[in-house]
Amino acid sequence: MSVLSVLIASFYFFYFALIGVHIIFIPKILSQVGFEPSAIGVIFASAPLVRFAIPFLFLKGFRLSQKTFFTALSLMAFGAIGFYPALEHFWPLLGMNVLFGIGIALILPYIEVIALEHIGKERYGKIRLFGSIGFIAIALILVNYLTTPYIGIGFLIAMALSTLMFGALIGLKEGNIPSNECGASDEACRFSIKKHIPLWIGFFLMQVSFGPFYNFFTIYTTDHGVSLEMTVWLWSFGVIAEIMMFYFQGKLLMRNLHALLWITAFITALRWLLVAIFPSSLMVLFASQTLHAFSFALFHTAAISVLFSLYHARRLSQQFFFGISYGLGGFVGALGAGIVYQYAPSYLFVAGAVAALGAAVAFWINNKPKKMLVVDNQ
Repeated sequence: MSVLSVLIASFYFFYFALIGVHIIFIPKILSQVGFEPSAIGVIFASAPLVRFAIPFLFLKGFRLSQKTFFTALSLMAFGAIGFYPALEHFWPLLGMNVLFGIGIALILPYIEVIALEHIGKERYGKIRLFGSIGFIAIALILVNYLTTPYIGIGFLIAMALSTLMFGALIGLKEGNIPSNECGASDEACRFSIKKHIPLWIGFFLMQVSFGPFYNFFTIYTTDHGVSLEMTVWLWSFGVIAEIMMFYFQGKLLMRNLHALLWITAFITALRWLLVAIFPSSLMVLFASQTLHAFSFALFHTAAISVLFSLYHARRLSQQFFFGISYGLGGFVGALGAGIVYQYAPSYLFVAGAVAALGAAVAFWINNKPKKMLVVDNQ
């Protein structure tokens, strides 16, 4: 393995370990220090909203340069450090999470370009796998040390600084990478979501359905008597299922990709219903986590493959996919989940199931008039 490969693998490890702390533990920590579910929802909705806005900057001539990358790294680290003094104060914490979200949204695309250009798509999956390992590792480690909320914040800061370090080393080694993003005046960028409105509605609703899971799953399970340690194992089990699907999904992707979208969305609706109906059953919860292989891994690959086939402005279409789904969908999902869990907690994952079912219907409508779409093997 080359030096650059080691640096990128290390970056992925700490970046996704950072995401793991933020997703798994920070909601529970905020609950412990006295934040209501609606306030937690607002705080966690802020970063996805930023992620939604960023792709529009690329239409206005924004470039993901080395300078932008280092600025994003600094914002991410500063936002994470700011969690410590701001932890018990809503508005300062919201501001720190916005800065954190801006950094997180920009640094990964920069590294992804370097990884694909220098490692190649054939080896990319094996390097990206270190991210999943980091996510699981931090979950299994932190759960044994989380005796006070500030210990969790300390882990968040440590992972952010480690991400900053390896990101900076990669940035310094590579310098300014060639920018292939196009501006608003470029012909290749002239694409419109209007031609495929049901598809984009499906992307949006699919991520809305994940709002209860990404923002309240830890709180939800522990409120129903599942220990924090076992909840961490549930998170880890889902990631393992995701990894397995990424390795063995090749043959499935040779089928109708549009059909895969509505099938995986429907499976996701069933997944959230299982969590809603059996919140205290470990057997059912673990079974629901195996479906993460479909609702995330297979869905994600099918989605980006569909966009790759539909649009000539491929980089921009991917940016808008993340912006509309993980950005706008994540914002609405987090905000909505917070409101539902505060006023009707038993319906939290029912709401998620309804959103996923809506996504399945949208994808089905989008699929009806289309011929089979197959990934090019070449």
